[in-house]
Amino acid sequence: MTGQDPAAGEDTPTGEDTSGSAETPVVADPAAALAAVTAERDQLAAEKADLQDLYLRGQAEFQNFRRRVEKERVELLEYASTEAVRSMLPVLDDFEHALKIESADREYAKGMDLIYQRLCDALKKLGLEPVASVGQPFDPHIHHAVETVETEEAADHTVLEEFRRGYNFKGRLLRPAMVKVAVQPASK
Repeated sequence: MTGQDPAAGEDTPTGEDTSGSAETPVVADPAAALAAVTAERDQLAAEKADLQDLYLRGQAEFQNFRRRVEKERVELLEYASTEAVRSMLPVLDDFEHALKIESADREYAKGMDLIYQRLCDALKKLGLEPVASVGQPFDPHIHHAVETVETEEAADHTVLEEFRRGYNFKGRLLRPAMVKVAVQPASK
């Protein structure tokens, strides 16, 4: 052994760079290579457009979902208040019947009337409004005819009497009014 580096004795050509193992490929046909790169670019552009479209559709679907959920939430709150107000209508009816009865105790009657007015005011603030009936033309959308009376004293199909008051709640009919309707007598 001479103390020399064992790798030093190998035959390697001088002046060559051996650090890189991959060589740059030589393209035989530049037009074919350009066509391949262009085709790959077009394919990637189409994939990008598809992904962008998919992303935008997903965003639109999410926005629609949020709007639908918000609308359902508002409708649910309105429905809940509608049912609460609907459950109060029999109480209003009972108050109206009680107030029609003559009472010997004036203070008691005034107290009942005051409570009735406060209840009506509270329900009005929530959106409850009575349906106009007596003297109005009969409207099957807001009136429920429970009796008809032949008479010449009122116009045909006019509401003569209200048996139970009807109500609108937030612009929609909550309960139709039960009414007596005038009809013209049949000709003899």
